[in-house]
Amino acid sequence: MVKVTKARLVLEDGTTFEGKSFGYEKSVAGEVVFYTGMTGYPESLTDPSYAGQILVSSYPMIGNYGVPGDSFTDGVSRFFESEKVHITGLIISDYSFEFSHWNAERSLGDWLKENQVPGLFGIDTRALTKILRELGSLKGKIEFDGQPVEFFDPNGENLVAQVSCREISTHGHGDLRIVMVDCGVKHNIIRCLTDRGATVIRVPWDHDFTKESYDGIFLTNGPGDPAMCEITVGHIRKILDHDTPLMGICLGNQLLARAAGADTYKLKYGHRSHNQPVILTGTDRCFITPQNHGYAVAPDTLPADWEPLFVNANDGTNEGIRHKTKPFFSTQFHPEATSGPVDTEFLFDDFLDSVRKFKNGE
Repeated sequence: MVKVTKARLVLEDGTTFEGKSFGYEKSVAGEVVFYTGMTGYPESLTDPSYAGQILVSSYPMIGNYGVPGDSFTDGVSRFFESEKVHITGLIISDYSFEFSHWNAERSLGDWLKENQVPGLFGIDTRALTKILRELGSLKGKIEFDGQPVEFFDPNGENLVAQVSCREISTHGHGDLRIVMVDCGVKHNIIRCLTDRGATVIRVPWDHDFTKESYDGIFLTNGPGDPAMCEITVGHIRKILDHDTPLMGICLGNQLLARAAGADTYKLKYGHRSHNQPVILTGTDRCFITPQNHGYAVAPDTLPADWEPLFVNANDGTNEGIRHKTKPFFSTQFHPEATSGPVDTEFLFDDFLDSVRKFKNGE
């Protein structure tokens, strides 16, 4: 019999769920959100876009295939989406203490303890998810006896500044130089670019990348409210009068929209899953996409020279924008997939094709 410590999840509306600890035993507070992926927890938990959030898995059993070991190639993690776990806490229904996978080196619980992240199991996540769907994302806290903690709204802080790289680094050895503005990049974005012949110059979120030498510009995903990144938006505005190809993902979509003059807003409970359907504007083509975001672009505020590129088939929200005449586009979903389907990875090819044409003067 495994000995476990009891703890509780408390929501800001007063709802309390009793659970059992399988991670680090520390009281924490953050924004409680849910995601619906059946697999992919090593990738999801290391996604910087989850910074400040207590993550609820709607799939009942988690942990049965363990966690890979740490391994880096060219400064990029082989199996994770960043250098560490970024969630504030994890809430699940049933935890598998036994794990089996060819690549596993430790249990999910041990990994959480290494990263000092609490995790609770034995929670009715179906009932919890229904509350979040009805009321929207809520402030919440994981509390252990004798460790009181106050509610905390992470969206009031600049989370991007917390997860962005601190120094400039270079990845890959390709002939195309891509400046990547790191707002909390998932490492598979770097992999997707370097595997296609790019050299990625990764710069901090507030670095004036316009002073760098590059053939193309990439705006990454990241956590929190895009309104907190006005420094980045100001740098983006400087290059919109030029024709250098630009691509953005997730938060990058919102930052590009704000630089163009559009507005962004907070969604009720966001999109966090592997199965969000998006429609390519002007066509009947639908793609299944992985997503992780709590904010969106207000498409009716886009200037006349910009247009929606994709739209969410479920709720009609914006899933990407593009300039009508210049090689600028972005997606709200994650074409790099990990973890999730690879339906839209071709967008990296489209971006680098435009970079190559621009470099060759075509």
